[in-house]
Amino acid sequence: MHFWKLIVNIFFREIRTRGAFNVPPEGPVIFVGAPHANQMLDPLLLSIHVYKETGRHVQFLAAAKSLQRRFVGAFSRLMESIPVVRASDNAKPGTGTVYLSDSDPCLVLGYNTSFTKEFAPRMQIQLGKLLNFASAEVVEVLSDSQLRIKQEFKSADGPTSNCTELLREQVAIIRSTGGSDGLEFKTVPYINQQEMYRYVYDRLKHGGSIGIFPEGGSHDRTDLLPLKAGVSTMALGAMANDPTTHVKIVPVGLSYFHPHKFRSRAVVEFGPAMDVPLELVGMFKKGGGEKREAVSKLLGLIYDALKTVTVRAPDYDTLMLVQAVRRLYKTPTQHLTLGQVVELNRRLLNGYAHFKDDLRIQKLRVDVLKYNRSLRDLGIRDHQVPRVQKTSWKIMGLLLYRLGLLIVWTVFALPGTILNGPIFILASIISKRKAKADLAASTVKVTGRDVLATWKGLIALGVAPLLYSFYALLVMLLAIQVNASFTWRVLSPISVFIALPLTSLAALKFGEAGMDVLKSLGPLIMTITPRQQHSLDNLRASREQLSNEVMEVIQDLAPELYDDFNPVRMQSMPAASTPPSAHVPSLWRRRTNVGGVDAQGMGLVHPMTWLDERLFGWSESPASGRDDEVLCMGDEFGDYDSAVSLKHDKTVNAAHAERYTMTRIRSYTRLRHSNTDMR
Repeated sequence: MHFWKLIVNIFFREIRTRGAFNVPPEGPVIFVGAPHANQMLDPLLLSIHVYKETGRHVQFLAAAKSLQRRFVGAFSRLMESIPVVRASDNAKPGTGTVYLSDSDPCLVLGYNTSFTKEFAPRMQIQLGKLLNFASAEVVEVLSDSQLRIKQEFKSADGPTSNCTELLREQVAIIRSTGGSDGLEFKTVPYINQQEMYRYVYDRLKHGGSIGIFPEGGSHDRTDLLPLKAGVSTMALGAMANDPTTHVKIVPVGLSYFHPHKFRSRAVVEFGPAMDVPLELVGMFKKGGGEKREAVSKLLGLIYDALKTVTVRAPDYDTLMLVQAVRRLYKTPTQHLTLGQVVELNRRLLNGYAHFKDDLRIQKLRVDVLKYNRSLRDLGIRDHQVPRVQKTSWKIMGLLLYRLGLLIVWTVFALPGTILNGPIFILASIISKRKAKADLAASTVKVTGRDVLATWKGLIALGVAPLLYSFYALLVMLLAIQVNASFTWRVLSPISVFIALPLTSLAALKFGEAGMDVLKSLGPLIMTITPRQQHSLDNLRASREQLSNEVMEVIQDLAPELYDDFNPVRMQSMPAASTPPSAHVPSLWRRRTNVGGVDAQGMGLVHPMTWLDERLFGWSESPASGRDDEVLCMGDEFGDYDSAVSLKHDKTVNAAHAERYTMTRIRSYTRLRHSNTDMR
């Protein structure tokens, strides 16, 4: 477990947990994780934090096809994964083409088909990409050209009412163009999972922990895929087989900030443990229709539980919109941790889904998306806009200082970067190829990004020891070439092999600091460019207006959804289960006043930040509580961009905080009255 923890901590820059107290310390537990956005890293993150909190070992269900792969399978077996044979992994192209009967949507007709040889009851027939890989279960094979399905075709991402109509439309189009009489299809075999279920029941009976991602496979969509019924069958079956087994189900939400990128961030959120209702267990025992109903009801409860710990959006544009609104939303006197950022995203998404037809929301959507386009055109990030000030000697000095700092960090990071260059290049090339191959074979992936992080990690783990051994061999050959003593011939390669990982770690840290500095240079250069100043002034004014509109809309609508909403301070926002890094000062991770945001990735996270904050004086003054204009730099949270940039100083006393809050409220009230008068 310590090895896996090291790997995860190297890949991720920061990991936060929420609700870890919800993990049961003993007894049978099924951990249900979603969304499954990172093929191998998802189970690693979940199991590491369960082990950290309770010392429990979680066994995950994994696709048998993945276990057959050379590298992925090796690491899956190290984690003692439970193989699950997926029927879709064994799908084969069928002979001929198919279409539906005009009078019966459950009667499939074939052209040049061999249904009696290729199909049997309980198998599935799957259509192609044009029909979103719709499938249906076969209940009876009538002849080589006729078979009956259990119910109408449904698409891979959930049932659709127009799937039958779409199928008939596609067949009509093909016929009108002189093509074959129907659509191509695949045969999907029926898989008996009894052996796997027996193993799971036994583990739960003895108080074990099972982990499962019920979406059935990793993906890169913004919303959850329909859940597979296996998790319900496991919980109900274990309790039905042994009445003394009381299974608990813990929903786990995994939120990533750029899941496919190296040194990104993640939040692992554990929801309250669910008890399996005994009445559903009784229905499950009866079998037949009641068994299916019990499985369906429990699956619905699990889905509802997952909705409380996941951030879901119907599409990418909506996700980007909500994240932009979250950045524009002012949270006076409150610092948001990573976990709270995820919670705020979730609440804003719920609010948008509820009020999306409101005219104010529709107008706000248009304005926010326009603002986002302006940000992209200018190459600036949202949290940098409010602190872009007019040209001064301070800005010029800051630019020169950071340019010098960038050179320093580049020099320190360069040796390790060059030495590890082959790893970076191979990981990038191979992971993209694997993603492309997985995308072609998948029915649910959008771009295949869900496998990038997995392959980058696996390739690095496999290539790094070989590369370091090669360097050690070169050093030994060099020692022999210069006629070094026997001691040096032995010690030099060993020393190199030990020193290289340390050099790589140093390059990682210095490289991160350098990237933070590099990302801060754009706004500084724009500030000293006269032609850009007018655009920046307009952008800053647009942001302020949008922020006030967001505040107004949220204050009007939020009380309808959340009884605990407080316009002064978001007291309804739950605290993270772990304190922000500001409480643990250290050389690399400590509190910074730049923008009032935690320096763990949000500011200049290196030992010389004090030059920005104190020597130059371009930051908030802890002594006086005065807000100086400053260019807050730092890398944003990837897909979620940066956390809300807000002024917050823990050294300010309660009286000052109250005065600050009341001043903000009075300013907002005056602005709102002014807007009302204008209307």
